[in-house]
Amino acid sequence: MWKGVFPAVTSKFDEAGALDHREMRRCFSLMVKAGCDGLIVCGSLGEGSMLSAEEKLAVLATARDAAAGKPVLLTVNEAGTREACALAEAAARAGADGLMVVPSPIYHTDERETVHALRAVAEAGDLPVMIYSNRVAYRVDVTPAIMAALADDSRFVAIKESSDDIRRTTEIFNALGSRYRVFTGVDNLAFEALAAGADGWVAGLVVAFPEETVAIYRLMQAGRHDEARAMYRWFRPLLDLDVSTYLVQNIKLAETLAIGSNDRVRPPRLPLNGERRKKVEEIIRRAMATRPTLPEIE
Repeated sequence: MWKGVFPAVTSKFDEAGALDHREMRRCFSLMVKAGCDGLIVCGSLGEGSMLSAEEKLAVLATARDAAAGKPVLLTVNEAGTREACALAEAAARAGADGLMVVPSPIYHTDERETVHALRAVAEAGDLPVMIYSNRVAYRVDVTPAIMAALADDSRFVAIKESSDDIRRTTEIFNALGSRYRVFTGVDNLAFEALAAGADGWVAGLVVAFPEETVAIYRLMQAGRHDEARAMYRWFRPLLDLDVSTYLVQNIKLAETLAIGSNDRVRPPRLPLNGERRKKVEEIIRRAMATRPTLPEIE
């Protein structure tokens, strides 16, 4: 379960702003059909902080329906540990295969508080946990030392490494060996992290370009690095769209153009407009016009 390409999927909304489960099911199924290995719902890209607990569980149910038996993780990113534990418990009852857990995005915990909060959520859900370490977006660095402090609990199984420092992947392996499965969580560091031994890729642009994302991962696993590098160089301008304050709007615009979806977001976000939209659309259309031929991979 803990390897491969796991899309951090977007949440889809109808014109009235309610969840559009039909469109989510269609989009999720495209990724599963392309060979993705699991789905992660209600994270940063999934606008989880804009969804109620009930909505998050509804998205989880739709993803499970579309996943064709592949694992589905629910992101737990609540401000308070009490609320995070409640959501973890509800996710377990709803059939989640695991959790991706973010330290509080509101209060920036110190090391002792981070360990306490993560342990509490893992105990409440009693599910496998991927720890989301993203010091850039959430201002809490889940360091290798913290990972070591949590290593005695077998429910902590994986790390989504999003420190934006490619050296961290090797530092985790050097400090902890094979104790955790390490997933890269920064799209435009994916090739580098996989070359350093990362087990998987929690991907963003995969929601619009699933076949290419899966191909790069599989080429890397097959040792066909030159072919993977060539595809990655084509992909890089798109992958850069994931590393932005506007990542949700950027990637939903990519979905609109590449797979015929829409770029509705939940306020206070608004769809891109003006010169920013024009520039992003140019990047997407240029990539679509120069798409590489997909390789055959056994």
